[in-house]
Amino acid sequence: MKKIISVLLCAMLAGSCVFAGCGGNQSSASGGGSSDGSSSKAESKNNAPDPVEGVKAVASTDNYRNVYQIFVNSFCDSDNDGTGDIKGIISQLDYINDGDPEKGDDLGADAIWLTPVMPSRSYHKYDVDNYYDIDKSFGTLEDYEKLLKECHDRGIKVIMDLVLNHISSQNPLFLNAQKEVSEGKLDGDAEYFEVHKKDYFGSDVQVVQMGGDYVCEANFSLDMPEWNLNSEKTKTEFKKIAKFWLDKGVDGFRLDAVKYYNNKDTDGVKFLKWFCDTCREIKKDVYIVGEDWSEDSEIKEFYGSDIDSLFAFKFATSTGQIVEAINNQNGTSFAKKLKAYDEKMGKASKNFINAMFLSNHDQVRIANSLESKGLDTEKFAANVYMLAPGNSYTYYGEEIGMTAPSSEGDANFRLPMIFDKDKLQDIDVPGFGGDETVPEAGGVKQQLKDENSLLNHYRRIINVKLQNPEIARGKITKQEKFDDQSIGAYYIEYKDSKLLVIHNFSAEDSAELEITDDMIKDAAVRADLLGDNKYGHIELKDGKLTLPAHSSVILKSK
Repeated sequence: MKKIISVLLCAMLAGSCVFAGCGGNQSSASGGGSSDGSSSKAESKNNAPDPVEGVKAVASTDNYRNVYQIFVNSFCDSDNDGTGDIKGIISQLDYINDGDPEKGDDLGADAIWLTPVMPSRSYHKYDVDNYYDIDKSFGTLEDYEKLLKECHDRGIKVIMDLVLNHISSQNPLFLNAQKEVSEGKLDGDAEYFEVHKKDYFGSDVQVVQMGGDYVCEANFSLDMPEWNLNSEKTKTEFKKIAKFWLDKGVDGFRLDAVKYYNNKDTDGVKFLKWFCDTCREIKKDVYIVGEDWSEDSEIKEFYGSDIDSLFAFKFATSTGQIVEAINNQNGTSFAKKLKAYDEKMGKASKNFINAMFLSNHDQVRIANSLESKGLDTEKFAANVYMLAPGNSYTYYGEEIGMTAPSSEGDANFRLPMIFDKDKLQDIDVPGFGGDETVPEAGGVKQQLKDENSLLNHYRRIINVKLQNPEIARGKITKQEKFDDQSIGAYYIEYKDSKLLVIHNFSAEDSAELEITDDMIKDAAVRADLLGDNKYGHIELKDGKLTLPAHSSVILKSK
């Protein structure tokens, strides 16, 4: 969650959010695309056999996943009260993943990250009143337990957003600490929080008054005072919280604002290692991903905690290195940067799982930057981030090209999911429903029927990753350089398997590349991902690879 909480967001979304076509299972309306989820007609117009057809897609059984991020308040409203809820998410699970990787009439994502669901007075829920319950606007604990079961029945892991940096100022534990401090008692509940005399903090640190000369650090908001991560009391409480949810069946945690774990007296890496170790004692295969939008040096330092993943912010957003490389049409430079990042973080933690994404609930939607450049550009951006080793994170609506009506204000990035373009007439959310927010190709229902849609392209990529588990689990061992600077190519090796991933970052020009046995012996096209058929098709013949503009190919030995 970003440091500044948008006032606009609260005005637009508090008590609102009506949902387009939500309530029924969308996958049943697929209509188009191929039966194996590959959208083969859209990818192979040259009447050549589709290389992905007939290749078995194998469901993941470990922590390498294609994660779908859901902002709970805005995804699907099951009871028409204007707020997204857990039952709404359950109603759409067959769209996210129906549990059959061979069937292909779903998106195929095999994990979901839910933004906070615990009781809170805000709509975003990052200020927690009670760490042991579900906010009543979202449902009940029983609803959440049902969600977990339904997800697990489909092979979907559930990642819970957990806020350990700060708490709600209305949480009973903090209210009692405030009362005690005002009475001069500092060895009670005050020990849970960053309570110090005023002169302890610099003038640039935001604080909450506690009574007398004492204040509590509150970097994000006066409504969000901060936990004392050095306190044994705090650690005991956090262990209880983690055990409560892991025992319920939660598969992992997304840790908010890891960046702020470090402060004047707190070693954030040391605390994070303690928390990861504690969770693994409770659940051996728990998956933990952290949010830190700092420079590489700090990300690398936090990987020293042995956390599984940290989001790769430098590659994401409209100003990140993926969009920069697409704009500059420089694939060689991008491949070099990706390999360097992979190696750097791998040295910090041999178990690190990179976490690539394009946008999330805190950034303007990526389609705002890419839509004007064409559908082929949106598809190509998906290729680039999802074919990098590690886990991919797709923000809800990204797979259909949803845009934000404005680049200012968090609320614009969190508008209702569009399941059906034909059911928008009753939506009463400021800024929503116009041409600037609804993809021309429509919502889920419309795009499932269009074999050339962005949604069907996302489905194909995920299917390809399930067919080729090396992509997520392998390491980039070498960059392959060609004379054409628009080409970004790298090898991924996993166990005894080697793949060559090649992207053509050119917006218009096809590339003719020589593929030798020194690169991949007896190379064959394992998967092709076209941006637009107007640029031609992907072909490997007699060692010559034709790679159209904004397309990607995976080569593997026959």
